[in-house]
Amino acid sequence: MLTTLIRRELLDNLMTFRFAAAVFIMLLLVVANTIVLIKDYDRRLASYNAAVKSNHDQVLERKTYSGVSWDVVRPPNLLSIFNVGLDKRLNNEVFVFYSYVPTLWDGQKHGSTNPFLNLFSSIDIVFIFEVVLSLMALIFAYDALAGERERGTLRLVLTHPVSRGKILLAKYISAMICLLVPFLMSLLLVVILLTTSTIVSLKVDDFLRIGGIVLSSIAYLSVFYFIGMLISAVTRRTGTALMLAMFVWGFWVLVYPNVILVAINPAQPSQDRLASAFNHIEQIWEEFDRERKGFLANDSIPGEDPHFGIVGEDPHFGMIGGSGFNYEVWHKVQSTLLYTYVAGSNIEKLADEFEPQVPHVQNYYRFMIPRKIDAAERSWLVRKQALESVFVQPAMVDRIFLRFSPVGMYDAATQAWAGTDLFGLRDFYEATRKYRRTVIDYLYDTNAFGDRRWFSADKGAVDWGSFPQFSFQRSGVHINAMRALPDLLLLLMMNVILFFVIYLVFQRSEV
Repeated sequence: MLTTLIRRELLDNLMTFRFAAAVFIMLLLVVANTIVLIKDYDRRLASYNAAVKSNHDQVLERKTYSGVSWDVVRPPNLLSIFNVGLDKRLNNEVFVFYSYVPTLWDGQKHGSTNPFLNLFSSIDIVFIFEVVLSLMALIFAYDALAGERERGTLRLVLTHPVSRGKILLAKYISAMICLLVPFLMSLLLVVILLTTSTIVSLKVDDFLRIGGIVLSSIAYLSVFYFIGMLISAVTRRTGTALMLAMFVWGFWVLVYPNVILVAINPAQPSQDRLASAFNHIEQIWEEFDRERKGFLANDSIPGEDPHFGIVGEDPHFGMIGGSGFNYEVWHKVQSTLLYTYVAGSNIEKLADEFEPQVPHVQNYYRFMIPRKIDAAERSWLVRKQALESVFVQPAMVDRIFLRFSPVGMYDAATQAWAGTDLFGLRDFYEATRKYRRTVIDYLYDTNAFGDRRWFSADKGAVDWGSFPQFSFQRSGVHINAMRALPDLLLLLMMNVILFFVIYLVFQRSEV
């Protein structure tokens, strides 16, 4: 009997105009947008490769160890085609330096962008699924019970020895098959476009991540079908059910996410919190400066000249670049602590008269640079706590409230699968900090701080051939799965709850 009911419902749905419209709209929107997104990815990839080459060439031009610094570039995420998330919103180029620890809010964006292209390319594939699939699910479901009740066919079906639970299950299975046809067809064409593109290289892990996005999409689609079926179960007329379905769709998909983002985001972070953090940072660097001056005062050469008459390096205290704070307290601290970075002293030729001062200069840098590194890391811990409280915590609160909507759960799950969520970008900045430590270890191993080539190239320039190179690998698919699992489980749990509610309502309703 269940097979007969499914066949009947399936034929009824396949012969409708809404099914043909769903197939046409999904194929048109998804395929057309995928072509644009692939071109956008190609442009971003070309910009990334150009930036990497330019940064590498700049480093090779430097002749002393004191000029060791590196602009680390984050590669574009291929799966941002599915859900762009934060991949294009945050900075993608970070300055790495021995006395500077980068955070998520430091850096800049490389490459030029086409604003008209970005208007369309920001509409990723998951966004189309969020809007179009949810609407189609409600359109398929709003008259599932109300329509048959209105026409009297539901009473006729119940005269046969068939349970109401089987009727609900048959309607759900047949409708989901009809909804999955345009969804899977469009997704298959997307994969074909990606695999046949010369600029895209999909790995096994990428296919597994795409599979996770597909699973999340099916759970999301099922939630909205159950919402539409619940509306159909509690109403007796299709017109009323359709109006309620459109209201629910507009509220959950369009209104609620934007209201939460506006209501939760603070207009301006706490000035007291920022002032306290930067006062602490100022104390760290003042302590470092006292140690530096103490070393100069105890040196055998009179005076407190850190250049010993031959080196011209300005102290910058390791705080280069912006911090993400554009507020008065930051500018106040910036004026006292932040100095423009000068890539060390790059002396081409050293006069013989300065040769006796060279050992003193070497001792100075051998003493000072390790302490500057330590001060930079201690100040980074203070900055990290302040930035977490000012920016990360409100974002987490946003996510909590967004999870009251199926759209919020679905968006968070697909961002986690694609690696374009906040945790995915944190992985990159964690990799930059590990790379910075690798660079520092390299400098210690080569005794660079006490080397003559730290400040002078008169006896030969530095050979950068053995200098460690930066490489970034995205987190494994198992980590993406663990990050997506909470939201995916919420979607699945919502499906189960809605089904039981619909069953209870349908069991007690009169036909």
